[in-house]
Amino acid sequence: MINLDKLKTNWKSPFVSRESLEKFSGGIINCRTMRNLDCQKKGIPNRFRIGRKIVYSVDDVIDWLKSKYEDV
Repeated sequence: MINLDKLKTNWKSPFVSRESLEKFSGGIINCRTMRNLDCQKKGIPNRFRIGRKIVYSVDDVIDWLKSKYEDV
């Protein structure tokens, strides 16, 4: 299994905006895909709004990625 926790050490904020998910994840997560998953209640849990932006905690993003990870 890859070490997804390294994403946290490379990110300088405890939060990730939906628009920054692609940069945070190295292109794995597209913000439009996450918007659709959020509408279906399948996205990253515990999201919240700051102004006009949807935001996730870094830990929640990493936990969500881990739940989707599978070796092939």
